[in-house]
Amino acid sequence: MRKFLRRCLGLALCAAALFGGCLGYLYSRLPSTFMVPAGQALTLAQMPWLVPLQQSGAAAAEAVPAGSSYNTTLSLFGKVPVKTVRAVVVDRRAVTVCGTPFGIKMFSDGAMVVGFTDLRTANGYANPAKAAGLKMGDLLISVDGQKTTGNDDVSAAIQSSGGRPVEVVYSRDGQRRTTTLQPVQDADSAAWHAGMWVRDSSAGIGTLTFVDNSIGVYGGLGHSISDADTGQSITLLSGEIAPVTITGYVAGTAGTPGELKGRFTGELAMGDIVINGGTGVYGHIRTVLKGQDMTVAQAQEVRQGPAQILTTIGGGEPAWYDVEIERLSLTEEDPNRNMVLHVTDQGLLEKTGGIVQGMSGSPVVQDGRLVGAVTHVLVNDPTRGFGIFAENMLASADAAAAQKAA
Repeated sequence: MRKFLRRCLGLALCAAALFGGCLGYLYSRLPSTFMVPAGQALTLAQMPWLVPLQQSGAAAAEAVPAGSSYNTTLSLFGKVPVKTVRAVVVDRRAVTVCGTPFGIKMFSDGAMVVGFTDLRTANGYANPAKAAGLKMGDLLISVDGQKTTGNDDVSAAIQSSGGRPVEVVYSRDGQRRTTTLQPVQDADSAAWHAGMWVRDSSAGIGTLTFVDNSIGVYGGLGHSISDADTGQSITLLSGEIAPVTITGYVAGTAGTPGELKGRFTGELAMGDIVINGGTGVYGHIRTVLKGQDMTVAQAQEVRQGPAQILTTIGGGEPAWYDVEIERLSLTEEDPNRNMVLHVTDQGLLEKTGGIVQGMSGSPVVQDGRLVGAVTHVLVNDPTRGFGIFAENMLASADAAAAQKAA
C-alpha cells in the first residue's frame, strides 16, 4: 500500500509540474496589453479556451468606453487564472485596402558606408577608413566639421584637408561616435582619398497595404527600407512614393527569391515618406486612392486558417489569392513576423512560385477584415513567408498622421 501511495504521489507531483509548465508557457505567449474594440469583451481567436476570469460585481467589459482601459485576468475556461493583462478600449477602425504597387524614393539622413577600397600610395596599399575603425553600415554625419550626405560631400571634405587628419562623426547601432581618419594620397592621381564608398539614397518598389483617406495617411511594405549592400535600415531624411506599373516577374525557387519587376510611371509623387520603421513606410497621401473599405482586425482576432492576400503581379488591377495562416505569435519580438503565411493558390504558385520580393505590403484579409500584410518570403521555401498584424501598421500610420498635425 505504501509503495502504491508513493507512486500515486509521484504521479500527482509530475502532473502538477506538467500543468504548471503549461501555464507558464501560456503566460509567456500572452502580451501584457491588448487593444479591444469598444463594445466587445476580450477574446482570443487562436486560443478560444482562454477567456477573462469572471469576477462578481465587475463592470461589464462591453460598457467600457473607447479611450479607457481596464485590467482583466485571462483564465483557462474561465476557471484557472493564467495572466492579468491590460485591455485598452479603442474604436473599430476602417481603412481602404489597396494591394497596388508603389515606388519608393528615399534619401538618408547622412551617408552610409557601403564599401571599402584599398588605395595604392607611394608607401604601398592603405585603407584609411578601415584603419579609423569604420565599418559597413556606419552612417557618416560629418567629416572635418562638414555635414555629409553623399560621396561628393565626403570627397570634398577629404580633399580640402590637404592630407591632415580629420575628425569623422558617425552613427553605429543608434549611437553617435567619433574617430580620426588619416587621408592618403593616391600614387596615380595625387588626390587625397579615404578608401570608402558611401550611399545617400535608395529606390525600389513594394506594395501599398492601406490608405486612411479620412486622415490622409498610408501604410505599406510592412518592414523598413534597408540598404541593399549592408542590410541596415536607412535613416530617413526625406522621401516620396510614386505610381509604378508592374512589367513582369521572376518566379522564386528554393534558395533563390523571385521578384516583381516594374517601372515608375508619372512624374508626380503620390505622397511623402515620414516614417521608415520596423513596421513599414508611412506618410501623407496627396490624392484619394481607390480600393476596398474594410475594418481592421485586432491582433487577438486573427486565427489560424484560410485567408487571402491582395497583390499585383501584372500591369492590371490587384487580384485575390488564397493563403493559409499557419502560425501566429502575439509576443513576437520582431514586429513584422507576427504570422507565417502559406500560399495555397495554384494560380499564384504556377506563376511566381509563391511570395516574391515586391509583394511586401500585400494586404492579408480574413473573414472580411484586414488582418495584416505580407513582409518577407522564406528563402528556402517561396510558398511561405512572414506577415505583420494590421494593428501594428495602423499604429505607425497614426504616428505619421500625428507628425502631419504637429
